[in-house]
Amino acid sequence: MSNSYDVVINGGGPVGLGLAIELGQRGIRVCVVERYPEPQPIPKGQNLTQRTSEHFRAWGCEEELHNAHPIPEGGGIGGMTAYGTLLSDHTYDWLNRSNVKDYYFAPNARLPQYATERVLRARAAEIPEITVLYGWSGEKLETVENGVRLTISERDGGRQQVIEASYVVGCDGSRSFIREAAGISETLSDHNRLMALLVFRSEELHELLTRYPGKAFYNVLHPDYEGYWLFFGRVDHGLSWFFHAPVPIGTTKENFDFRALLHKAVGQEFALDLDYVGTWDLRVSLADTYRAGRAFIAGDAAHSHPPYGGYGINTGFEDARNLGWKLAARIKGWGSDALLDSYSAERQPVFASTARDFIENFIRQDREFLNSFSPSKDMEAFKSGWKARAEGGSGVEDFEPNYEGSPIIPETQGTPSAKGSHSFVARAGHHLPPAGPGGQQVAESLGSDFTLLCAEVGAAAPFLKAADALNVPISAPTCDASWFGAWESRVILVRPDGFVSWSGDTCAEVTAQAVLAAAVGQ
Repeated sequence: MSNSYDVVINGGGPVGLGLAIELGQRGIRVCVVERYPEPQPIPKGQNLTQRTSEHFRAWGCEEELHNAHPIPEGGGIGGMTAYGTLLSDHTYDWLNRSNVKDYYFAPNARLPQYATERVLRARAAEIPEITVLYGWSGEKLETVENGVRLTISERDGGRQQVIEASYVVGCDGSRSFIREAAGISETLSDHNRLMALLVFRSEELHELLTRYPGKAFYNVLHPDYEGYWLFFGRVDHGLSWFFHAPVPIGTTKENFDFRALLHKAVGQEFALDLDYVGTWDLRVSLADTYRAGRAFIAGDAAHSHPPYGGYGINTGFEDARNLGWKLAARIKGWGSDALLDSYSAERQPVFASTARDFIENFIRQDREFLNSFSPSKDMEAFKSGWKARAEGGSGVEDFEPNYEGSPIIPETQGTPSAKGSHSFVARAGHHLPPAGPGGQQVAESLGSDFTLLCAEVGAAAPFLKAADALNVPISAPTCDASWFGAWESRVILVRPDGFVSWSGDTCAEVTAQAVLAAAVGQ
């Protein structure tokens, strides 16, 4: 077996495997090093967005994703917030992703991370360019001429081997070996909270919650917890659950009554069997850059945060999709080193915005509400404040990661951000939307490289000439003229990751050359 590859990925969880598939489908030889022979059976990373389903479509396994964890009729995947206890009279719907479904090409999904991993492992096994070494982990990273050398060790057995590659990517979690070995610093926002993670089984809780049909996860705002959630999530629909909650510093399985905590959060006692008890530190961390020379980081290695809103795994998948095409372009010769720099320039500020404008903002707003309103003190004021919260939404509509101001997206200003607005207009720096609520068929026209969408066939000529001169792969499919009304543009250049590089009504040859050169960092 050859130990020389284009890219070596340390960490074969969902993000590492997604990146490997993105690269392997592009003909890039990649080796994935993953310490666990089997996915770990801890339910997390469950709320997958419509955008994540688009990634799985691009990776050739969207159908498998949606079939991996079937939801029974009437089960639903929605969310809910309750005041005081889970069985409170004060509730409202929360994180309703269906509100933005028309702006994407695939439906959202809900399944535990280990089920998602199995789908990705199966897909990776189908791609000849991908080698996965299960039961191994990175131990030593060296920079060599024109590449890197990663020494890996067998988890059970003690053997070692050396992997050489042009680039290395750390998808190895919040305590990333690659991040540390590459000398990438991170900034921490410590909330000084210890959180419990419980996995348990309870048919009785399922029966109690039939009063809330269509729900799969539940936040409880309790005055004792200063805005930090008591969070329940279904693993399946009928028996298994997971639960997050703040607990006192120093809490262990031996000195804390976790059953009593569950009963307090629900609002009454119920029968349950505890399967797993663990703890984790509530913090937000963000790497100061996502690149150091030939080393990159993605997923939790680049950013980690509490599971508030389902941002973690989805953000990691977007990292993989963004980095994958850029690495492939550089290796194949039509992307520049500046294109690789744009990965950090685009993705790092998007997560900074995610943490600031959404995750930590949720905690702050919840704390302010609990300090201002109480049904025991003023029921009418509480009801008014609770209604305002219910009508204010959960951030789904405002969570629209975009790359306005990116160095490879000309004619845009500002800074890449997670905060934006959903629209059917094709805007440079934003995800290409369907052509109106019924324009989902556009997805079939998008190629794996750059795609040029034109209302008139002749309008493609300047971009095709520029692509030929720059050696950039591009497709110009036949389009339905009706699409362009919703997009409000007649010519649209779409990147390999589905974001709009440029849009307009006409494009002169000189403009096309400049736009495309900028888009690939030349």
